[in-house]
Amino acid sequence: MIKKLFVLSGLITVLGLSAQKTHKVVKGDNPYNISKKYGITVDEFYKLNPKTKDGSLAIGQVLNVKSSSAAAPKVQTSAPKVKELGKIVLQPKQTIYGITKQYKISETDLRKLNPDLDAHTKIGDEITLPLESIKKYGGTQVAVAEQPVKTAPANNKTKIDTGNDRSAASSSASQSDEYVTYTVESGDTVFSIVNKYGISIDELIALNPDLAKGLRTGMVLRIKKLDPAYVKKNGDALNVVLMLPFGYSSNDSQYRAMAMDFLTGAKLAIERNAGNGQKLDIKVVDSGSEASFRNSLTQINPNNTDLVIGPFFKSNVIDLLDFTKNQKIPVVAPFANSADLHGFSNLIILETTDYTYADKIVEEVKAVYSNQKIYVVADAKKENANYLKAGFEKALNSPNVTIVNSASEIELDQNMMTGQSAPVIAVLANDNDAAGEAFATKIIALSKEVQGLKAFSMYSVPSFEKKADDLVQANLVYLMDRKIDPDGNFENEILAAYKAKYCKAPGKYAVIGFDVVNDMLTRENKKGEIFKQMNKVQTQLATKFEFTRAKANGAYINKGFRVIRLEQ
Repeated sequence: MIKKLFVLSGLITVLGLSAQKTHKVVKGDNPYNISKKYGITVDEFYKLNPKTKDGSLAIGQVLNVKSSSAAAPKVQTSAPKVKELGKIVLQPKQTIYGITKQYKISETDLRKLNPDLDAHTKIGDEITLPLESIKKYGGTQVAVAEQPVKTAPANNKTKIDTGNDRSAASSSASQSDEYVTYTVESGDTVFSIVNKYGISIDELIALNPDLAKGLRTGMVLRIKKLDPAYVKKNGDALNVVLMLPFGYSSNDSQYRAMAMDFLTGAKLAIERNAGNGQKLDIKVVDSGSEASFRNSLTQINPNNTDLVIGPFFKSNVIDLLDFTKNQKIPVVAPFANSADLHGFSNLIILETTDYTYADKIVEEVKAVYSNQKIYVVADAKKENANYLKAGFEKALNSPNVTIVNSASEIELDQNMMTGQSAPVIAVLANDNDAAGEAFATKIIALSKEVQGLKAFSMYSVPSFEKKADDLVQANLVYLMDRKIDPDGNFENEILAAYKAKYCKAPGKYAVIGFDVVNDMLTRENKKGEIFKQMNKVQTQLATKFEFTRAKANGAYINKGFRVIRLEQ
């Protein structure tokens, strides 16, 4: 089911196609017969006409089409007809695209023969192909195994729970383990069905040619079986909704890259937990933009949802909490954190605030303070610096606190009696890397002039790791959040798995996506258990999760971070 993102992105991205022509809608037209008339796939139709993604057309509407020829539709209505199958072993630099070109097979047919294709693209993995193609086009790469095509026994079906409150006849699975059937209900759309089953529109039409006449309540559709990792085998599976701001519904792409990156990490966490035996039913919902968010709520069944991760924005979180108030579904907010959210008892807030970091710095300074002058290096807004100053003045006895704009303004104190330089306490309240570089350079220089200098930082910056040996002299203490420990076994295992899956290192939001989803799923091993597990402190790939209640019966707020101490 998680493959929905790629279906959506293919539907919405508008490609600059050559020889583009137009078609004026007449009575009886629909996306399927127009696509058939012009010899394009339905996916291509929606790429060319993204505003029609709900399938509705208006008479007289002018649509883009790829060509003016009335070619037959490029839709295959059945599985590739092969007598024997074989397997090849994936070689270095061999890609899905390269296989389709070398062995003269369409990607659709290749995926029909290899349902788990995306999960098996590492060197040494076996790929199933028509034996005839291997012999004809394989060159030195011979088949490693041969197998006959299996034919599904007719009229022998068992029920499968699809994870929704449907009637007993709504979904069933064939014993061939190849397909399930789905009975269309009132309110269903082609998009809701393909999103549910993680397939493309063209795959759906290939198996159900009657869809060209339109979708009707009561139709029984033949659908490719879901990835086994996401099949809800029985009623104890967790029904999890991911609400991510792709913005397709409003054609707002502002946060799309962030959402897509987040989803790659989330998918890895989902597959990891499913592989360990956790039963999951995952649904990805396009939460749109802030303005269009309410429309996305119609895709959620609050009576059959155990956990919602997202949305990203505070106003949307409030709307979702109102929508689910009767069911008290656990809602996880990855980024939103403000005082007006703290009163919701079913809300889990993951974003650790700067004030949490500042409180810890005040606590650390208090432990070593002995009347030294305190410098606080602020950012442009000075909010964190002012908060720190107020904290020092409350926790310490008449401290001398000076807020400065840059580390260059930090100076050693002078002993009034001896005239000698005296150590100070320096605090960085700016997360800018350049400011961190200047801070590190300054305190290293000062620590060579006088012993006893103490340095603290609310944030981790690259210079601290690069200059760790020199910063030891200043006894630097800094807080680290959403930073990956390069020496951790778990961290290296996850990084390797991500690279094997996506052929790149995870981006910032991929790391957050993995951490958020993996943390929540490891707490919610059984339905309704998540709130009983909130007292567990867990560190994921880069984030530490340590939850406390904002108030009695209030939201759970993450106050986790790691403290790094550079000591001699």
